[in-house]
Amino acid sequence: MSDAAQDEDQIAAEWAAMAGDEGGGGSQARILNQDEIDSLLGFDRGAASDSENSGVMALINSALVSYERLPMLDIVFDRLVRMMSTSLRNLTSDNVEASLDQISSVRFGDYLNSIPLPAMLSVFKAEEWDNYGLLTVDSALIYSIVDVLLGGRRGTAAMRIEGRPYTTIERNLVERMVHVVLSDLSSAFDPLSPVTFRFDRLETNPRFAAITRAGNAAVLVKIRIDMEDRGGRLELLIPYATLEPVRELLLQMFMGEKFGRDSIWETHLSSELYHTDVELKAILGETPSTLNEVLNWKIGTRLMFNTQPDSLIQMRCGDRPLYFGRMGRKSQNLAVRVEMDAPREE
Repeated sequence: MSDAAQDEDQIAAEWAAMAGDEGGGGSQARILNQDEIDSLLGFDRGAASDSENSGVMALINSALVSYERLPMLDIVFDRLVRMMSTSLRNLTSDNVEASLDQISSVRFGDYLNSIPLPAMLSVFKAEEWDNYGLLTVDSALIYSIVDVLLGGRRGTAAMRIEGRPYTTIERNLVERMVHVVLSDLSSAFDPLSPVTFRFDRLETNPRFAAITRAGNAAVLVKIRIDMEDRGGRLELLIPYATLEPVRELLLQMFMGEKFGRDSIWETHLSSELYHTDVELKAILGETPSTLNEVLNWKIGTRLMFNTQPDSLIQMRCGDRPLYFGRMGRKSQNLAVRVEMDAPREE
């Protein structure tokens, strides 16, 4: 007993020493060094290219939904870029080239904090989907479009005057371009699902352009617009909540359900179905019976029905009622004259 008590005292003394030793208790305590802390937080200097997929950053970004899970978005935005090139040429009477830079998934709050100011943020609403999106025009594109629409000479870079608010003329000219882009965006979604994107308001402060919660995921599309020696970037942000009504359509790998059908085969199949022979039964009457009563039937047993000579007779195809009619005779044949359609089951 004395040896056991001595061992317990020794163990208790070791625990007390470990708890009271601020230096870490020697080799028994494990303390992370600076490299391990950097790796855990995703700031490993030795693997800077993989920092977004390591440590805490991997856990944070794991909640984001990758846009690759919606393959139709690539087709929609590719159509948008091609249509924008034509529409902006008609607007500016200049040689405009629109190119798709990047499609990615971001958190809405992170995106608002990363917008380089000054910029114009256009809030638009998807009428049929009853939700909002955001269109950001950066400073370079603002001054370029203003310079082009007001007749600026080619070969001279657009002059930027920082530190002042945008004028009414600049806002109106940018709003004209935004209307053109939203019209093209509606047309780009038309083959997939008809939707109308309506311009709502124009903001210069990101705090006033909050269209969803900061932690919600969204699709960010970066489009580069070049007008010879001028141009800038236009960014389109659509929250996943806005795309939810057409999520099933966006999950398609191709538009087979809508555009790839064989109309010749469909016409042939429908014409053959109309010439198919079906068996039609006239039900003179029905009465419920128990299994015990059926087992007791004998030759000469009579079953009584409530059908009268002028009662409506139900006509069925399989188990589905089609018509109600009255029983009669045509020449030497029994006949049923159709009186009404049977109510269709939903």
